[in-house]
Amino acid sequence: MRTKQEIREDIWSKMMEEKVGRFPFPLKGRIPNFKNAEKAAQFVFQLEEYKQAKVVKVNPDSPQLPIRAQVLKDGKTLLVPTPRLKDGFIKVDPATVPPGEEKKAASLKNIHQYGKVISLRELPTIDLFFAGSVALTRDGKRIGKGEGYADREYAILMELGNPPIPVVGTAHSVQIVDEEMPKDEFDLTCDYIATEKELIVTNTTHEKPKGIIWSEVTEQEMEEMPVLREVWELTKGAESTRK
Repeated sequence: MRTKQEIREDIWSKMMEEKVGRFPFPLKGRIPNFKNAEKAAQFVFQLEEYKQAKVVKVNPDSPQLPIRAQVLKDGKTLLVPTPRLKDGFIKVDPATVPPGEEKKAASLKNIHQYGKVISLRELPTIDLFFAGSVALTRDGKRIGKGEGYADREYAILMELGNPPIPVVGTAHSVQIVDEEMPKDEFDLTCDYIATEKELIVTNTTHEKPKGIIWSEVTEQEMEEMPVLREVWELTKGAESTRK
């Protein structure tokens, strides 16, 4: 079985060779933007889970911009994690976005004009969760860019008591791999994958994170990602008080 990094490198190279990537470049080292991301997004909007969702968390990467914009057009609350999860999440209330400005409001360049960073205590219950990916399998395994943010975002929400959330990935069809992929305990899996060609219902049997594996969180990560310390204080501090 190849390592996660070997699979990542292969996908980034394949996307460049087949010219299915688009700005921003280089594709390597990031969640790659892909041609026809808008077509992939259209499959998502047909999902009953999307139609019923009131609060949607979408990753901040370029290929998911069409999804973030449509979330606001459809009158749903948009939550976007801050870069490197330093400050937690940005909440955009659709009522604050004038008609026609949804795409602008959903862009990272302008999102702070329309939304605000909220504390973990202010987080609403999230109904649907989008995760950017570098590689995916049809049974729901995913590999991100290697920094673990989507895994940790989901784990944070579980730690805070959010009910389990359906997870959707959008990617180009060349990012779907047929080989066996490694999966760690903390890895997030997808229930649905939308490509420019199809919607894949994964029926995944692979478990999602149930919370943060605190034994794997370093003091340095606590410093670099203050939101982790906030989660610790909200959950573990509360447990100490009860005891």
